[in-house]
Amino acid sequence: MKVLLYFEAEKLIQTSGIGRAFMHQKEALTKVGVEYTVDPKDNYDILHINTVGPNSSFIISEAKKEGKKIVYHAHSTEEDFRNSFVLSNTLAPLFKKYLIKLYSSADLILTPTPYSKELIKNYGINVPIQDISNGIDLSRFVYNQDKVAAFRRYFGLSKDKKVVIAVGLYFERKGIIDFMKVAKELSDYQFIWFGFTPLYSIPRHIQEAVKNHPDNVVLPGYVKGAVIEGAFMSADCFFFPSFEETEGIVVLEALAARQQVLIRDIEVYNPWMVDKHNCYKADSVADFTTKLQAIVEKKLPSVSEAGYQTATIKSIENVGLMLKTAYERVMEL
Repeated sequence: MKVLLYFEAEKLIQTSGIGRAFMHQKEALTKVGVEYTVDPKDNYDILHINTVGPNSSFIISEAKKEGKKIVYHAHSTEEDFRNSFVLSNTLAPLFKKYLIKLYSSADLILTPTPYSKELIKNYGINVPIQDISNGIDLSRFVYNQDKVAAFRRYFGLSKDKKVVIAVGLYFERKGIIDFMKVAKELSDYQFIWFGFTPLYSIPRHIQEAVKNHPDNVVLPGYVKGAVIEGAFMSADCFFFPSFEETEGIVVLEALAARQQVLIRDIEVYNPWMVDKHNCYKADSVADFTTKLQAIVEKKLPSVSEAGYQTATIKSIENVGLMLKTAYERVMEL
């Protein structure tokens, strides 16, 4: 059994959550001994496709002609397409129809969470759907003092400076406006939003929020390696006020780093993220502000160890075993 892991336009979106999911798939299959290729010209038995671009449709057609099995990893939904790029809300209904056409071509659909599984099921697609986490490489987030030092040195942070971080594109959906509002209320803390989106591609009100951010907010763009890993290990809280996710790999990264996590109370986190057990949840700027301050000042109990245990369930190794089982299931169809 050999799998083609297909990822269209990798250079353009490799820093996105889908890009990290693709990287995790390669690591997962390696760990469980499943042979794979990323070259469509190679021989393979199963097409495992991650993207929804125009070349993806072509690859599917070629695979079908050759009698290959098709596993579609449904990272994208109409719901998380909304409130992102310019005109995304206008185009969302058309995007949904396009997704339905692509996803319906599969023998099996994989999606990261029970929530996203239910969304796609409600699209009326008559294809088996299985939820498998995008996974997390726990080894990247084992506490490392050198990485912590690299992070604090990169941003010129004193040892006692309180730091709040988030990771995401400059999308309204990601909650960046609420992030800015909370930062303004808690001006004694350093807020850092990792990630980047070209300003021309996002609505004007989001452009203005990015350009006119509070003085205690830093927007370093896309940062990788020791600095971002050190940020997860060193920050006082990972604050992620996103309105819509299919899973949220950055949340898994925070859990793996034994970080305190504050998230919006949205359906995607049910049932695996539980308020006051492995995270804290809120749903308004006022509530975020109150809880974030309590977390940073250690007035709320730490939930980091329970969070780490959640991450271990979604480890790369476990994901690899689940992918292998899914492929074997498809080969029997």
